[in-house]
Amino acid sequence: MWKEFKEFALSGSLIDTAIAFVMGAAFGKVVTAFVEKMFAPVVGLLLGGINLADKKWVLKAAVGDAPEVAIAWGAFITASIDFLVVAFIMFLVIKGINASKRKAVEAAPAAPAGPTDIELLGEIRDLLKK
Repeated sequence: MWKEFKEFALSGSLIDTAIAFVMGAAFGKVVTAFVEKMFAPVVGLLLGGINLADKKWVLKAAVGDAPEVAIAWGAFITASIDFLVVAFIMFLVIKGINASKRKAVEAAPAAPAGPTDIELLGEIRDLLKK
């Protein structure tokens, strides 16, 4: 059982998946930084100088030690923009991969055409005549 687990853990597809997961997490951080530090300030400026991440609807104000109860809709909008940016970039990456695969298939030389059925039947006929 240990040998099977070792083969599984060291298989190429599992390692590739782990690398993709780590790179995806790092990419998510880059996108979040882009949206929060570069995109959101521009949107806020265009909307009159508001900070979108701070926007919320307060349902119950803080009283004493009780915390404020609020719906942070600005944070939700920011997270939604993060998702859209990641989804769009993933779409572009997959589209590029598919295009390169299509080019590789088109560039592959066609297999030499073999004789047609009629040519084969003609050769068999000629051999039978001999």
